[in-house]
Amino acid sequence: MVTSMWMMAHRGRLQALVLILCLIELSAVAGQARYSIPEEQAEGSFVGNIARDLGLDVARLISGKARIITKGGRQYVDLNKDKGILVIKERIDREELCGKTTPCSFSFEVILENPIQLYRVTVEMTDINDNSPLFPKDEISLKIAENAASGTRFSLENADDADVANNDIQKYTLKPSDHFKLEVQNQPDGGRFVEMVLQNPLDREKEETHSLVLIASDGGEPRRSGTVHIHITVLDANDNAPVCSQAVYKADIKENSPEGTFDFHYTINYKHYKS
Repeated sequence: MVTSMWMMAHRGRLQALVLILCLIELSAVAGQARYSIPEEQAEGSFVGNIARDLGLDVARLISGKARIITKGGRQYVDLNKDKGILVIKERIDREELCGKTTPCSFSFEVILENPIQLYRVTVEMTDINDNSPLFPKDEISLKIAENAASGTRFSLENADDADVANNDIQKYTLKPSDHFKLEVQNQPDGGRFVEMVLQNPLDREKEETHSLVLIASDGGEPRRSGTVHIHITVLDANDNAPVCSQAVYKADIKENSPEGTFDFHYTINYKHYKS
């Protein structure tokens, strides 16, 4: 007896589900509503007044056992039948939901019984600036010969920002800019090609190393940024000849001095490393 009643109830639920799916497939939509909300809203946050926007009474939502139907995936929104409103069921991360795709939205159906009515709801998620630009590495090490010509280019890895539009990376800055300048070229696919260009010649004898910082900044409010430190080692080039400490050297040596006698010294200044 109990098994028979369970089977009848189960059969009834299956029939209702089949009917719902048929309605969805036939696109028997009585109305639709669209909302736009920022991502990362807290659970219970207001999405929209679905009763008002669909022209329904709260009493109809209750008597019709209104409920949300999703086509697989997660249910991000709940229906409060007593108030006729939609609220956030769980915090929504736009980047997790859509990645870089814009606009970003998800849809679901609200179904009522007796008579059956189907309404489609679309919720667009707007981006907030909750991600900072991030470089693949914290540090970059380069070795550059001191005789490298002005205009020599060095490619740098881009930063990445999971946000979109104005909250994505808007500019790169290189500090300090004594010897190098930064050039950024926009690519057809929306990416950027970042290069460091030598402006003023390097001199290892004056400065053996250089430390720079590359900064990527987005355009959000408040603005976020990411940095990578660039360490440059200047390699020696044979650009200096040996130099004696004086132009002429004089010495007096007594006759019959034995081999190996040392009576004077001189110094040669040589600025290069030994090979």
